Amino acid sequence: MSNNVRVRFAPSPTGPLHIGGVRTALFNYLFAKKNKGTFYLRIEDTDQNRFVPGAEAYILEALEWLGISPDETIGKNEKFGPYRQSERKALYKEYADQLIQSGWAYYAFDTAAALDQLRKETEEAGNTFIYNHTNREILETSLRLSAEEVAAKIQAGDEFVIRFKTPTDQTLHLNDLIRGDIKFETNLLDDKVLFKSDGMPTYHLANIVDDHLMETSHVIRGEEWLPSLPLHELLYTAFGWQAPKFAHLPLILKPVGNGKLSKRDGDKLGFPVFPLNWTDPVSGEQSSGYREKGFYPETVLNFLALLGWNDGTDQEIFSLDELIEKFDLSRVHKAGAKFDPEKNKWFNQHYLKLQSDSSLTQEFQKVLVEKQITAADEYVEKVVGLIKERATFVSDFYELSDFFFVAPTTYDAKALKNWKEDTATLMQKTIAVLDKIDDFTSAHIESTVKEWLTAQEIGMGKVMQPLRLSLVGELKGPHLFDIIEMLGKSETIYRINNAIAKN
Repeated sequence: MSNNVRVRFAPSPTGPLHIGGVRTALFNYLFAKKNKGTFYLRIEDTDQNRFVPGAEAYILEALEWLGISPDETIGKNEKFGPYRQSERKALYKEYADQLIQSGWAYYAFDTAAALDQLRKETEEAGNTFIYNHTNREILETSLRLSAEEVAAKIQAGDEFVIRFKTPTDQTLHLNDLIRGDIKFETNLLDDKVLFKSDGMPTYHLANIVDDHLMETSHVIRGEEWLPSLPLHELLYTAFGWQAPKFAHLPLILKPVGNGKLSKRDGDKLGFPVFPLNWTDPVSGEQSSGYREKGFYPETVLNFLALLGWNDGTDQEIFSLDELIEKFDLSRVHKAGAKFDPEKNKWFNQHYLKLQSDSSLTQEFQKVLVEKQITAADEYVEKVVGLIKERATFVSDFYELSDFFFVAPTTYDAKALKNWKEDTATLMQKTIAVLDKIDDFTSAHIESTVKEWLTAQEIGMGKVMQPLRLSLVGELKGPHLFDIIEMLGKSETIYRINNAIAKN
């Protein structure tokens, strides 16, 4: 692959960045890095009616958190700036005019009301209204009006749009790097609006002009843009430019059933669909993000990479460097990929285990502070080492280890069935054994207690389960004798006496 690979992620700042957009950014990033190319971010904000304050900053922060920041973007290596389309507005009229002059586009003065009426009449007749070669020369367009009439209308301030003049009777044979050869009949296409009378281009024109001027070599985007492929290829032809190579990624599907995973599916179905928390600036509606839910960025990248791609092996765990090394568009699937929230958690459990006990301790201390519990880092770090194998998130830590910090006041009813008539006596004897131990380490406590049980011919279960229940309040937790060592002799004996008194 040439070193001139340049790919882009070009979101619109209309709200938080959906996880599908994150995957598009990731695949572009991986492709760029694999081919020693450039990954750049362009903000496509030509639709000012849908602009949402804070969305642009959110996009940049999300990519930074994930570790896939662009090489070029707003305020960073602006080789082809500006990188906001709204700041490139003056460019687009020039190119729209160029298409008018070359005969590839035309002015359309039809009002919205007139088009609505025409659409209604067409549908009542049992047909579908399409603005294209079948009617463009009889509607209010520069294809029917004289040059003088067109100039007069523009001079008078009549509203207009500039539409692309789709060629007739052509079959387009186009290539997609993922889907192979695709055929389109131009007679079935409509004449898309390229430029509006408010001075702003539509997505189609701005996208093509910017991709050309920014020397984009490959356009890797979602499947939803596949219907736009013929128009975009035709626009490159109209301008006389070399088109980039196109690749359309498969949809991310809902966990249950078919259909695209939408922005509204997340919290409703119990998992995030955004990388970071988001609060809608207008409605105040809050949506949860992966970062705040306790997912690691490595989790999100690894999980998303395998939604629609694999390296041809059974490997599931990939570092970002491994993904870069192995990524290949030829391994991207055509079919949609079903989102699996439980698999996502499985990935996070893996990456949590890779974190150092020290860093996890600092995160866990924040939880303990919220619960008004004070504990030394050294102690908390030992707790973390004992329970992290069972956790998916740091937020699970307290439920897994609360007994290390607070003595139980109640006891699990189901577990109390193991508390027999002779249990209190056995617990008193256990206290006597523990009280005599000087080397209060897990291994020594265990060997001493088990030797005593063997010598007295007492069944393990008759002591071990009530002992755990006394210390924990439930039959849960790590190795029993590790718990005893952590609690210390006096706290252990206190808790056993407390259990005897209450049961």
